[in-house]
Amino acid sequence: MNAGTPFAHSQQIGAKVARIFQKRAQVAQHNFTERLHDALDTKTGDGAAPGASSDATAAPPGAAFTTPAAWAAPFTAPFSGALNAAFDPFSAYRYAIDFAQRSVLFWDTLRQRGNQFVDQTAQGLKPVLHFDYETVLDGRTFERPVNYALLRIRAPEGVTIDARKRPYVIIDPRAGHGPGIGGFKDDSQVGVALRAGSPVYFVVFFRDPEPGQTMLDVCAAEQRFVKTVRELHPDSPKPAIVGNCQGGWAAMMIATSDPDDTGPVVINGAPMSYWSGAWSEGEGDNPMRYAGGMLGGTWLASLTADLGNGKFDGAHLVQNFENLNPANSLWDKYYHVFDHADTEPPRFLDFERWWGGYYLMNRDEIEWITRNLFVGNKLWAGEVRGTGGAAFDLRDIKSPIVLFASLGDNITPPQQAFNWVADIYGSTDEIKARGQVIIGLTHQSIGHLGIFVSGKVAKKEHSQIVSVLEAIEAFPPGLYGMEIAERKGADGKPEYDVNFHEHRLEDIAAKFNRFKRVDELPFNAVEQVSEFNQRAYELFTQPFVQALSNETSAGLLRQFHPLRAQRWMFSDLNPWLAWLGPAANAVKANRIRSDADGPNPLRQAERRGAEVVSASLDFYRAMRDAATESLFFGLYGNMFAARSPDKVELDGPLAAPVADPKDLPFVKEALASIAQGGYTEAIARAACLLARHGEPLPLTRLAIRRELADEYAEYLPALEHDAWRRIRGEQEIIVRYEPERALASLPTLLEDAGERKRFLTLVDKLAQDERVQGMALTAAQLEMVGRIRALLPLKAARSARPASSAVH
Repeated sequence: MNAGTPFAHSQQIGAKVARIFQKRAQVAQHNFTERLHDALDTKTGDGAAPGASSDATAAPPGAAFTTPAAWAAPFTAPFSGALNAAFDPFSAYRYAIDFAQRSVLFWDTLRQRGNQFVDQTAQGLKPVLHFDYETVLDGRTFERPVNYALLRIRAPEGVTIDARKRPYVIIDPRAGHGPGIGGFKDDSQVGVALRAGSPVYFVVFFRDPEPGQTMLDVCAAEQRFVKTVRELHPDSPKPAIVGNCQGGWAAMMIATSDPDDTGPVVINGAPMSYWSGAWSEGEGDNPMRYAGGMLGGTWLASLTADLGNGKFDGAHLVQNFENLNPANSLWDKYYHVFDHADTEPPRFLDFERWWGGYYLMNRDEIEWITRNLFVGNKLWAGEVRGTGGAAFDLRDIKSPIVLFASLGDNITPPQQAFNWVADIYGSTDEIKARGQVIIGLTHQSIGHLGIFVSGKVAKKEHSQIVSVLEAIEAFPPGLYGMEIAERKGADGKPEYDVNFHEHRLEDIAAKFNRFKRVDELPFNAVEQVSEFNQRAYELFTQPFVQALSNETSAGLLRQFHPLRAQRWMFSDLNPWLAWLGPAANAVKANRIRSDADGPNPLRQAERRGAEVVSASLDFYRAMRDAATESLFFGLYGNMFAARSPDKVELDGPLAAPVADPKDLPFVKEALASIAQGGYTEAIARAACLLARHGEPLPLTRLAIRRELADEYAEYLPALEHDAWRRIRGEQEIIVRYEPERALASLPTLLEDAGERKRFLTLVDKLAQDERVQGMALTAAQLEMVGRIRALLPLKAARSARPASSAVH
């Protein structure tokens, strides 16, 4: 490497960062301009502003606002009606009264929120579950106590639970808030599973951690919870584990460390690959992933925990979430309450019951999370070890995995939910060789919280996930996309059709990462800087901070955190607000709505102004995120280039693909065993030879497959689902790369006359079954059936075979 190489790399990085920032800024300005036009009604039917020439619509974003007059026109024109209304005494009077009354109701709503916060805090914060429950296990009584507990959800009136159905274990995130969001309302993950007749268990945690508890202690406790559920339902299929957000990686750790006791794993909005991001061409690219680098790594979490006398305040995490969307945090959610002061307060207060509950972590817990996950990104790499010293290897999971993410989620974007699959498997063939089934489901627009909270998502996505969990265990191994089509039923209610499409991992990874994951390289520099800062903090600062901290100072810091202070200061603890409750009652008894008899121009002007404020805050956020992204890559991109110049390829992938997939070790191993096996391998190979390719797999066809498997069980191998999937995956690799040899060697697998007869009997029965005939076999499938029959004459088979050599 010559002296000019780092400089050349720096020039390349700077140019690319500048281009991306310019594009972000243009998109932000364009979106802001569009929202102003929409809010102020300045568009005509063809999309142009009033009085603008036809060329104006083709101008670059923001070109309409190049002069003071142009800036003023959009603001003054829409308010002309409001100005005229101001001279209408009756209309102005009604609006003034309405505005004053809504103000009283709004502030009283905030007072009620404060009272709710004070009461919850005094009671120690309880789960916000909508359903009744009973405690099955309390982790605080374990040998290694943790502040976790396992609850059994009681079925609501009118719902019958079948103890033989698959139980569900739902794990909520411990990310500052309390537990219960997965069962926050009737239309929720809990409600959907209960209505399906399944037993439901919920993993909750208490506000204060147990002294000395660690994340590995928590993982061990959750493993015990799952084993207990398994013991309580011995005649049921293995329990399904549902993990929300950070509960997702907790669910994956459970399934990895104890694969024999866990059924299908469903992780919703779970950040598994923390360095990933960069989905859309327009919006800012998931700013939360840059937070670790911009804060200098993990040391700040350690400092905060030390200031809390060994406990990390979850309010800091919630504050980070609020900072992501200042328009909503500072304006939109409050104006929505003000605008709908008669109807919105109950919903607002119900949500704030969860959003305003802040939980604590031990210093060891938050340090483990930040070092291994947020900054270190070590979970998928197998570098995280459990209590026994063994590494968590996600490839050890035997059950199907369902990944649910949203394109509208800027906290856990789809790349963070899906990229770990490419990281640990590397290719589609390895997924198949390991017998793994992975199903991806994406929502087009819902935000992060909507994945868990939205009733519409619960009715659609979560309901369908519950409906397919039984079927997907019999899937051939591979990577699938799940699609849900909505239609109206005969009664007018929505009904859903579920289809699955098999995908190549290589294609999905390329689609999800338009920068070919080169944008993840600087995070290696973040990890190194973080380790340096962490050690420097521990050596030079931590002893003094810990010496100065005590429970009194920690308590004061928590109570005066801005998120807590804004609640208890605006409650009945404040004597200056004693008048607010009676005033609100008087307003409700004498309510006058300005738009009761039709639209009020002043009320419309108010809403336009509110939209302008919201658009301005969104514009600020977009520019802030773009600047943060540019600063991050400008700083850490150059650091990485200077440290590892030979690895900097701004337009290449992180890892070069294998030239010939046949050179992969698991493919070689599968092809080497092409003539090995018996009846089980023959059934799996025939299924692969007869499989349809390149067309959707509807849920109805899967239901037929299950019926056929149950009816003809005597002709099928008696294997666990995971063992069958592994064999099926190996045979699919053989059929994919050597189809003719796979077919030609089929008689070798069925040398025994009894097994060959059993095999052909199954083929005949399936061919004559009306359900199979109703699936309209293709010409290629019919031809393959004929070829298989021709290859397996009964007289050519050996008359006997040692029973011990048969594979069942």
